[in-house]
This record gives sequence, structure tokens and C-alpha cells, in this order.
Amino acid sequence: MNQEKIGKFIALRRKEMNLTQADLAERLGVTDRSISNWENGKCMPDYSLLIPLSKELDVSVNDLISGEILDKNNYEKKCDENIINVIGEQERRLNKRNMIIGFVIFVIGFLIMLSAIMIFPSESSWSSIYSIFGAIVTTIGFTLIFRKLNFRYRIAFLFILIAFLFLIDFVNVKLNSKAPMFSMYTTTIDDTILYDTPFYDVYRCRKNSKDEYYVIVSNHEYDEKYIMNFCKTNH
Repeated sequence: MNQEKIGKFIALRRKEMNLTQADLAERLGVTDRSISNWENGKCMPDYSLLIPLSKELDVSVNDLISGEILDKNNYEKKCDENIINVIGEQERRLNKRNMIIGFVIFVIGFLIMLSAIMIFPSESSWSSIYSIFGAIVTTIGFTLIFRKLNFRYRIAFLFILIAFLFLIDFVNVKLNSKAPMFSMYTTTIDDTILYDTPFYDVYRCRKNSKDEYYVIVSNHEYDEKYIMNFCKTNH
């Protein structure tokens, strides 16, 4: 649809009907600025206003969308074209709206992930719960932005986000001496704590009440004696 042509047609018919922009706006229940934007070709009237607007301008909806008074020979052809154009315009508007909503949800989800890592202590179960929840919300936003992508790509994106969280968790343990966020359970024996994660184990060894360090080891089953002596043998 040619918005500029339609806008000029609306302005022409409004003047022929001896209506000001304020008069037309009042009859349609919109603002003067809306009428001005239509006539300047900046935007199209909402589809719910097409019939009331065409009645006020004493034209058919087909004439209005075409931006001219149609003769009988072209009327049917233009009607088909306008139906296709209206459907296409609706789809474009819907896609644009979904992209905006998707982007907002994507950002919110990403912020939830970051806040889960930065605000909650890594020992807290809320840290892992919120981070996974943030990854799911981010994936929903990604889905709305890229609606045409196959479902398997959306699932792949979610797994990539979760893998990214596990990588950050590993780096946090390795470089910042923090307890792992995704530990499935912990075992405490004397001053030694074993954190069992899906991919590796972490020992927290304590030299004294203030001095402690974390050791990452492979994921295996360990008996109580091994756990109790681990920090002593790896001091």
C-alpha cells in the first residue's frame, strides 16, 4: 500500500467534505495528530477505523486503501490487490510487534541470568534456579525475534545458554575460588566440603577459619575416608 497516496486522498476527501482535521478526529475518536500523520503518509489508520473513516469520507474501503476513486473496470482487480496488501501489512505489523516484545523479553531474561550470578551467593540454590529460569526467558525472547527458525534451533540456543552458564560457573570456581553454582548435593566432613556437580567435583579445603581454597577434580564416587583426607594430602 502507498501510504503517501492514501494520505493525500484522505486529505482531499476531508476537504471536499468540508471537515477540518479536528472535526474528523472527533468523529473517529482519535487525535488531530493521528489525522495529520495519516495525511502526511507517516502511518496508516488502524484497520478497525477503515470502515468508519470510509463512511465519513463517503468512499468505499477499497477506494480508501487504493488512494483514489476506482472505476468499475478496475474495482474488482484493485479489491484483490488490496486484500493481499492488507494481509501483508498486518503480517509486517505483527512481526514488528513480536520482535519488539521478543527483544524486551530477551533483555529481561539475560538480566535475570546476570543477577542470579552476581547477586545470589553461589552456594544458594536460588542462584542456579534463577539462572536457568533466566536462560528459559531469554530463549522465549529469542523465539519471538526469530519466529521462522526451526524448533531445533531454539532448543539448541537454550542448550548453548545453559552451557555458557556452566562455563561461567567453572571459571568462577577456578579463578575466583567460589563454590560451584550447579552442585547437585554437598557432603561436609570436618572442614572439607565436597560439591558434586554434573561434570566435575569441587573440594573446599580450609586451612583455618579465614583461609580456604577450592580444588576441582574429576567426577567420581568417593568414600568418607577419602573426602576426610583429601585436603590433608593435597595441601
